[in-house]
Amino acid sequence: MEKRYIYADNSATTKVSESVLSEMLPYFTEEYGNPSSIYRLGRNAGRAVEDARARIAAVFGCQPSEIYFTSGGSEADNWAIKGAADKLFAKGKKHIITTAFEHHAVLHTCEYLAKKGFEITYLPVGDKGYVTAKQVEDAIREDTALVTIMYANNEIGTIMPIPEIAEVCHKKGVLFHTDAVQAVGNVPINVKEQGIDMMSMSGHKIHAQKGIGFLYVRKGIVLPNLIHGGGQEKGRRAGTENVPAIVGLARAVEDACADIPAKTRRISAIRDHIIDGILSSVPASRLNGGIEHRLAGNINISFLGVEGESLLLMLDMNGICASSGSACTSGSLDPSHVLLSLGLPHEVAHGSMRLSIADPITMEDGDYIIEVVKNVVEKIRNMSPLWEDIKNKKQGTERWLSFVSPVE
Repeated sequence: MEKRYIYADNSATTKVSESVLSEMLPYFTEEYGNPSSIYRLGRNAGRAVEDARARIAAVFGCQPSEIYFTSGGSEADNWAIKGAADKLFAKGKKHIITTAFEHHAVLHTCEYLAKKGFEITYLPVGDKGYVTAKQVEDAIREDTALVTIMYANNEIGTIMPIPEIAEVCHKKGVLFHTDAVQAVGNVPINVKEQGIDMMSMSGHKIHAQKGIGFLYVRKGIVLPNLIHGGGQEKGRRAGTENVPAIVGLARAVEDACADIPAKTRRISAIRDHIIDGILSSVPASRLNGGIEHRLAGNINISFLGVEGESLLLMLDMNGICASSGSACTSGSLDPSHVLLSLGLPHEVAHGSMRLSIADPITMEDGDYIIEVVKNVVEKIRNMSPLWEDIKNKKQGTERWLSFVSPVE
């Protein structure tokens, strides 16, 4: 089998596309003015920023004035959640609803607010990784300030019923925020039609550069200033604008959202081929998260008797870039909180692999991934005394076996 190089970690980051880079380049060396300056070079830069804002707003069905540029998804999440909490705390609204498997940018922000006197409700996501609008409705109280639920999970790719959740929030008079970092470019989003009050996104997931994103804030919602200083972003986030990154973000958004249905059909066919191939050829394995309402490029599989880090290193030796969870926590030795939220025991969660595929992957690449994963898992298990215990159903391993396919 000839070795290939396959980048299959697009949920962690993506390379800057040629179309994005070409739009950015003039703003490094030609149109490099400060957007706040009144001479031509500055005015040109300022127009580029506002043009990018308008282009992004057109894609998501909102007004340009409702788009605020940030350094990425984590900053946008922090601003939305802390900002809404700060505004509503004085009105006696001290309750926030989220889910057990949010990105840490949301979970850690909620933990911070809990220390400030807020009560946080963490909705369970079940063994398939979904929440329902009914769960949200049942959890809302008189003192609920905000509901913040991700559009699509970054590890297992499950897509939440965001329009239905937003409708419940509006009926109850509660603000709704969604972290759409993984959804943008993969799910059609119109913030007005879907009832979204605030939405976070990050450019480097859709072939823009790292360090740029935005927060959508519906007109009428006034958040506290994030950074005090100059008048940038209507005075709410001071600091000279990163013009090349902002211009590139607009192009990346347009490209990513241009034909989502066609992209979904193509990529999901390869995804399903890889999933079926791995599960049918590797015993004691399982797909994490439901297959319906799932991001087209997401594959998350656990292998009993395999340590995730060893799996990733051996995949890398075979030219496959993958992860065992969120790239933001890849240095942690703890099992993924997302997989634990599905009810998996630590022993199963530890042996997980996330593949996030995208263009230009081919079906032949999929075949290569299947073969390499099969061989690598077999090699790791052959070196593991734990695998012998599992095969022999030694006392203490029986419970683990109930979560995976048969050993033989």
